[in-house]
Amino acid sequence: MMKVAVIGSGIGGLSSAIRLAKLGLDVSVFEANDFVGGKVNEQWLGEYRFDMGPSVFTEPTLIEELMSLCGKDPSLFLYRQLGESCRYFFTDGQQVIVPAGMKQTAQIFESSFGENRQRTERFLKRLSKNYQALSPVFIQSSLHRLNQWFNKGIFRAIMRIPYYGMIRSMNAVNEAQFKNPKSAQLLNRMATYNGSSPYRTPGLLNIISHLEFNEGPAMPIGGMVQISKTLHQLCLELGVKFYVSERVEEILHSKNKVKGIRTIHQKVDCDIVVSNMDVHFTYERLLNGLHEPKKILRQEKSSSAIVFYWGMKSSFNELGIHNIFFAGDYQAEFEAIFETKTRYADPTIYVHITSKVEKGDAPEGSENWFVMVNAPINVGQDWDVFVAETRRTCIEKLSKALKRDIESLIEVEAINEPRKIESVYFGKQGSIYGNSSNSAFSAFYRHPNFSKTLKGLYFAGVTVHPGGGIPLALNSAKIVERCVREDFR
Repeated sequence: MMKVAVIGSGIGGLSSAIRLAKLGLDVSVFEANDFVGGKVNEQWLGEYRFDMGPSVFTEPTLIEELMSLCGKDPSLFLYRQLGESCRYFFTDGQQVIVPAGMKQTAQIFESSFGENRQRTERFLKRLSKNYQALSPVFIQSSLHRLNQWFNKGIFRAIMRIPYYGMIRSMNAVNEAQFKNPKSAQLLNRMATYNGSSPYRTPGLLNIISHLEFNEGPAMPIGGMVQISKTLHQLCLELGVKFYVSERVEEILHSKNKVKGIRTIHQKVDCDIVVSNMDVHFTYERLLNGLHEPKKILRQEKSSSAIVFYWGMKSSFNELGIHNIFFAGDYQAEFEAIFETKTRYADPTIYVHITSKVEKGDAPEGSENWFVMVNAPINVGQDWDVFVAETRRTCIEKLSKALKRDIESLIEVEAINEPRKIESVYFGKQGSIYGNSSNSAFSAFYRHPNFSKTLKGLYFAGVTVHPGGGIPLALNSAKIVERCVREDFR
């Protein structure tokens, strides 16, 4: 039986392990941390539970697909389909709830921002068609193997090229579409989902808005961590072996072929290695002597983030149930803090509160806040100063918007920032998604899901094709499975 070593237990690693185990391969997962799940993990601070990483979940059908693959009833993966995608609090006092659904969103854009409802609906419908055309070709298949790229969907994707907005930035497309700057700002926010700037990333990536506005976000019962817990359980039932707190130090290879791995505890012979580690660190730390794809790895990195996890001894009923964005002209202030022109995203402070739907995530009458500001990657800045200034600014802006003294309500606190993202989650320089998408052809410059140099070496996760976010990490595993099938018939 062929043996597989998966490096890292993030969503891409876990789903790769499931798919390869279902092929009848002997799969082992090696995780440097003492927990499974990568960024999709949880932490308890006293009586408050926090999802530590991603907070937006779309396309739950991809988890259901893995459940079905394993012979499980997909309905056993429990989640709520949320009735709204986000709430916006603007500094001029306007508050807007954006519901899920194409027609409902178009209606809100009309009533709240003065947009033409039919024009907005046509735009959202175009994004839906773009996504349906692009997904089979650019998301579910490898761009680096012609036999996968040129499938039956390629002609549909090509025919829609004039509608993608590839030669204009996301912001340019949105400003041309909407007359109210607030409308464009809502769509510009989607660039943050892969750590890019709406002023530089192509309008093509507006397809992300289709998933959030047209289809709507979901929330797993028990929080985002249930995604990794579910995949972990599927792995165990398939006989996948886990080695936690066992960092891999080298991928062994000879004569252009994978031979195994060397961890801090042992040497493991195997035929296939799937790296769910940041692709930059995979080359730098694990592939001694192997020529690296410099053009790909030297591209601009995606953004990082500063996140405050606050247990709030108060309940803010007006904040809704899921995603809240406090929007205003904050860009200049955060750029002053970070001492750089970030231009990573629309100027917002993002607050995510799972205790609105998961009552056990906070004591009665209290809430768990995930407060995030997009930040540059770590290139040696004084992050102690940056974090303190960002915290002060967030508290000041949130207190003003909610007319409450926020700081006095913080009962427990934890902080994540670029240095920790690099050391705990092995994101190079604290980058969350590897390379950014700040060019018209960035999708073609993401690292492929297989090595062109070593037979038996594959890559999964948010730093390789097709990109950042849980759905794309899940699709990366699907591509890895297909490549393994082709390479080891």
